[in-house]
Amino acid sequence: MLSRVVVAPSGFKESLSAPAAADAIAAGVRRVLPDAEIDRIPLVDGGEGTASALAAATGGRLVELAATGPVGDPVGTHFALLGSGDTAVVEMAAVAGLSLVPRIRRDPGATTTYGVGELIRAALDRGVRRVLVGCGDSGTSDGGAGALQALGARLLDADGFELPYGGRELHRLVRIDPAGLDPRLADVELLVACNPFNVLCGERGVARVFGPQKGATPAQVEELSAGLENWARVLTRDLAGTGTDLRHGPGTGASGGLGAGLAALGGSLLPRFQVLLDHLDLDARLARADLVVTAEGALDHQTPRGKVPAEVARRAKLSGRPVLALAGTLGEGAHEVPGVDACHGILPAPMALTEALVRGAELLTDATERALRMIVLGTRLPVPAGAPDAGLGPRSSNAGGAEFSPSGV
Repeated sequence: MLSRVVVAPSGFKESLSAPAAADAIAAGVRRVLPDAEIDRIPLVDGGEGTASALAAATGGRLVELAATGPVGDPVGTHFALLGSGDTAVVEMAAVAGLSLVPRIRRDPGATTTYGVGELIRAALDRGVRRVLVGCGDSGTSDGGAGALQALGARLLDADGFELPYGGRELHRLVRIDPAGLDPRLADVELLVACNPFNVLCGERGVARVFGPQKGATPAQVEELSAGLENWARVLTRDLAGTGTDLRHGPGTGASGGLGAGLAALGGSLLPRFQVLLDHLDLDARLARADLVVTAEGALDHQTPRGKVPAEVARRAKLSGRPVLALAGTLGEGAHEVPGVDACHGILPAPMALTEALVRGAELLTDATERALRMIVLGTRLPVPAGAPDAGLGPRSSNAGGAEFSPSGV
């Protein structure tokens, strides 16, 4: 009997926020199980919605302000002050996210994290003792150079001139002058919630893995990769010191390399779920579920590398809870995510990406209903003697197979 369902999705990029996805799934559950208790837990991974979710979970509040957006124009943004009063949450996506980059201006060689540094400064103005920076959903590939510039570092070329914004300029970097860095940074704890699988340089470097999602051509990917190699070298020599691996260290590639830039300032790069989910009492809430439903834009071979459905499934299995995962696309490896008992694509038929993005809530609600009806039917069918435990039954496939959303950045 399914009397308590935990709904714990991530957002669907450029379509649904995590709270909107949770509401859509809950609506589908209600169609099948009208009397079930539904516990909505919209999950944050450092990307869009992180600041507001943690503010709500801790009784804190959002501080709204204007800052420099990813293409250099001012944007309305925010950071969170948690209920404790001594911790600020800076969500990089709220000021430098891909959703803030118009499609006709998607050039990751030009976008900047300058606004992230401005938000950190604004948080310091509030007298906090701890700044938590959530990495995810970025529209940048500048290694955090813009953030460091906003915090007072000078990035100089061979002629002593300061570099303009953007990752394409990093190959010209010769020296970093840290004399103007905000002195308050020395007195605060800087925590960076990131995906530890994302690294700055090499064949799995952030420019190669995520640059194309942000609009980079193959030539730009090589340009950005070379620039980030130079950035890591100069950053290590002039700021971080040789004891820090900024090229391949876990999380250094987070948010287009923002992780490396903040690590050079003494920031601690921490697995994002370790930092973020404890505020939500997730493990205890999962343990009380009869069924856990999670979701994300894409379920594939990258999902176990730090994505929300894999983390939800891992934690749910600590209590032996069954897990259903819904996704816009089911790619290679979707049926092999550890802890996921069944997965189901939300597209009922092939459709254009633009249409799928607009209809995201409707599609997710309908897909939830379809999947839950199959599960309920499975619980009513007799099991032949000697048959192995089928769990939630056969795993579904994506009927449409059309791309719905890029995987996380």
